[in-house]
Amino acid sequence: MDNATASPIDRRLVYATAGLRSFGYGYTSVLLGPYLKSEGFSPLKVGILLTTALVGGLVLTLAASLWGDRLGRRRALAGSALLATIGAVVVAMWPNFAPLLAVTLLGAINPTGQDRGAFNAVESAMLPQMASARERTWVFSRYNLVAALAASFGALAAGAPTLLRHVGAGEQDAFRVMFLLYAAAMAVLALLYLRLSHAVEAESADLSRPRLIPAKSRRIIGGLAALFALDAFGGGLVVQSYLAYWFNLKFGFSLSQLGYLFFATGMAASFSFLVAAKVSEKIGLVNTMVFTHLPSNILLFFVPLAPNAASAVALLLARQALSQMDVPTRQSYTMAVVAPEERTAAGGITAVSRTAAQSASPSLSGWMTHAVGLSGPLLLAASIKGFYDLVLWTAFRKRKPPEEG
Repeated sequence: MDNATASPIDRRLVYATAGLRSFGYGYTSVLLGPYLKSEGFSPLKVGILLTTALVGGLVLTLAASLWGDRLGRRRALAGSALLATIGAVVVAMWPNFAPLLAVTLLGAINPTGQDRGAFNAVESAMLPQMASARERTWVFSRYNLVAALAASFGALAAGAPTLLRHVGAGEQDAFRVMFLLYAAAMAVLALLYLRLSHAVEAESADLSRPRLIPAKSRRIIGGLAALFALDAFGGGLVVQSYLAYWFNLKFGFSLSQLGYLFFATGMAASFSFLVAAKVSEKIGLVNTMVFTHLPSNILLFFVPLAPNAASAVALLLARQALSQMDVPTRQSYTMAVVAPEERTAAGGITAVSRTAAQSASPSLSGWMTHAVGLSGPLLLAASIKGFYDLVLWTAFRKRKPPEEG
């Protein structure tokens, strides 16, 4: 169950795909809100489009969890990348509400700035085949480190439309160039997936029908999926596109300033992944998930209460240095407590639960911003996510992965 079967080349290719994909997510998530604003969309319509983007990710993730192993992991990933390519072209060239509503359902644009969904679910099932049980969390940490660093540089690239305007491009044209570049990156991504070896495919011989819920692990995966959904619902209130929108409205941040901000937050989160792997060796996966995530949510609660932009940025940076340490530990824990043949389904089910819960959140953020004020979504998000931490620790602190047993 825990012996590595895939080659180091496969591992490097998966790291590369995560990096390329996350670079695109990093800048498109920052640009999406200002782009829609420049096209005259209201806050409510922005929220609806962000929600449909999350729903699109949900549909892709559900398909991957049901059919990914049967179709072949490499084919499923390449097909998802091609769908994203087509959708991104439409977003760039036809920025009207109806076509945008349609293509965001393809999962073309990730508004969270984070690498979650179909790609991550399938890759998470591959990674344990590339490491032993004791190496598994480190492999997930490096995988997330590459993705986070790439997303940070992607956020920095969000300032490119400003440079393009300085050389004569119009505002809308500058945005469209960036989304077309994202489409090109997704096409390259599809080619990289086809270069993976057969060793990354599912180990189970029984691929005749899709699994909805892993038979051997139904109770634990159901519990984790429900809790991850609660956490994701809170996180969906403050996706990166919304935070960019929030800083733009509250403090007047420019695109360049937003790019620098999310580059800094991404860098703060990036190296915490390696710290998470080290900490988990000392205190365990569940304890690492909870005791780093809870303080980050307390910091998030105080961001909208900050008296000025500098203190809000400082609080957000401190929050980001802690908030993502649960990501590699959560992924490693989920893969550790199920059998190898159940990993794609387990990854898909937990990812679907997160995406489904998160899908309703941006519309709620848009409504709360209009009805309550800018602070509402951030305060509610911090409260929900803090509650999740407490319930997770209570329910799962005694259920340990094999290497901790």
